[in-house]
Amino acid sequence: MKLQKKNMRKPDEVRKFPKGFLKVVKIGDNTFGQYTFKPGWKWSTCVKPIAKTESCQSTHTEYHLSGILRVRMNDGTQYDLKTGDVAFIPPGHDAWVVGKESVVAVDLTGAIHYAKRK
Repeated sequence: MKLQKKNMRKPDEVRKFPKGFLKVVKIGDNTFGQYTFKPGWKWSTCVKPIAKTESCQSTHTEYHLSGILRVRMNDGTQYDLKTGDVAFIPPGHDAWVVGKESVVAVDLTGAIHYAKRK
């Protein structure tokens, strides 16, 4: 394997969905994602029609760059993720933007299939 470099300003793929988008960069066996969720974005209304599951089934390992993302697990556990937070989010959740600032987060594990149309 050799040293590789890419930049999120020139992603390999951009997946668009209502009130947001995901930039995808692949390096070797790794897939990095940078989500942008605009105010009013909610997984269950904006991505669920693409995923065709009752809740998000992706596993996310995220670093939050801006905004507030509220995540509610199927069991009712809930957290607000804010700028600087690092989070592990297992499958079985909904999420939505809180407030008027867009959420931007980098995901190290969940981008490979997220909002991918078949």
